[in-house]
Amino acid sequence: MTFFDEIKDYVGFGEDDAAALRALRPLLEPRFVALAEHHYTAILRHPRAAAAITGGAQQVARLKQTLVAWLDSALAGPHDQAYYQRRARIGRIHVVIGLPQEYMFTAMNVMRVDVHHAIDDLAPDGAAAMRDAVDKLFDLELAIMLRHYQSDSEAKLVQRERTNLDDRLSAMRTLTAGLAHEVRNPLNAAKLQLELLERRLKKGAEDERLLEGTRLVHHEIQRLTELLQEFLDFARPAQLVAGEHDLVAIAQHVIELQRARADARDVELELTRSTPVVHAWCDGARIHQVIFNLVQNALEAVPDGGTVELRVAGAVGGGAVITIIDNGGGIPPDVLARIYEPFFSTKEGGTGLGMAIVHSLVELHRGAIEIATGAGGTEISVKLPPRP
Repeated sequence: MTFFDEIKDYVGFGEDDAAALRALRPLLEPRFVALAEHHYTAILRHPRAAAAITGGAQQVARLKQTLVAWLDSALAGPHDQAYYQRRARIGRIHVVIGLPQEYMFTAMNVMRVDVHHAIDDLAPDGAAAMRDAVDKLFDLELAIMLRHYQSDSEAKLVQRERTNLDDRLSAMRTLTAGLAHEVRNPLNAAKLQLELLERRLKKGAEDERLLEGTRLVHHEIQRLTELLQEFLDFARPAQLVAGEHDLVAIAQHVIELQRARADARDVELELTRSTPVVHAWCDGARIHQVIFNLVQNALEAVPDGGTVELRVAGAVGGGAVITIIDNGGGIPPDVLARIYEPFFSTKEGGTGLGMAIVHSLVELHRGAIEIATGAGGTEISVKLPPRP
C-alpha cells in the first residue's frame, strides 16, 4: 500500500467523496478566482507568511492562477498516484521557499472555510456530503505537505547531529595529535637506548637471563608504538590516494587475514559478491582498513560457532556497498549512540578508536555508514559514492 492509499484509507476518502467533489466542481468554478483572491489576501496580511513570496505582484498573480488550477484538479480528480505526485511537488516547493509550517495549515483552513460557505450558498441540499468530501480532501492535502516538512526536519536533524559529531571528532583529533607527538619522541629515545643496552649485554654477558628483561621491555615498547600509530591514524587521517580498485579482491584479502581468528572459534566467515569484480573509486589501503576493522568487530561480537558475512556489491547509480552481517547479540542503544566516539570502548583493553577511524575514513571518501542492529545481530553497510 502506498503512502497516499494509506492516508486515503485513514481519512475514509472513497468513491462517494470523489463523486461529491466532481458534482461540486461546476458549481464552484465561477468562484475559483474570488477564492484565490481571498486566499492570498489573508497570506499577505501576515509578514512571516508574506516573506516567502519574494517576486512581488507578478509572483502573486502567478500564484493565484496556480491556486485556481489546484482547486480545479482537486475537485476533478482522479485522486490516484499521479495526483499524489503532483501534490508532492507542491509540498516540496513550500519547504524550499521557506513558508512557515503554521501558515501552511492556516492558509489551508482559510480555503476550507471559504469553500464551506460557498457550498452552503450553492448546494444546500447536498451540502453535508460535499462538506465532508472537501474536509477529507483538504486533510489529504495537508498530510502530503506535512510529510515534506517532516522530511526536511529529519534531514536538518541528521545534518546537525553530523556537524556536532564532526566538531567533537575534530577536537579529539587535535588533542590526540598533540599527545601522540609528546609521547613519540621519548618513546623513540627509549627504544634506541634499549637497543644499545641489548648490544652491550650480548657482547659482555654470558648469562642469557640478563637479556630476558630487555626482551620484555622491547615487547612493551613495540606494543606502545603500535598503539601510538593507531592514535595517529585517528588524529591525522592521511589524504586519500584514490584510484580504481576491485573491492572483491580487497575483501578476499581481509578474509584471508581474519580466517585463523574465525577458525579458532569455529565461526563461519563468508564472502559473497554480486559480481566477480566490483570496481570502486577509492583509496584501496584505507578501504582495506575499514573492512578489516568492521570484520574484526563482527568476529568479536558473535558467539563461538556464529556467522559473519561480508558482502560486496555495486550500487544503483554507481559506487559500491560493503556490508558486514553478524549474528551476535546486537549493539545496545546506549553503545550505538556513542559508537563513533573516540576512546569509548566496551572491550577490556580496547582503545575505542576502531569505529572512530572507520568513520573518518568513510567520511574522507564522502561515503556513508548505515547500521541496523537488534537481538538477532548487526548489519553495517558502507556506501561508497561513484567516481567524482
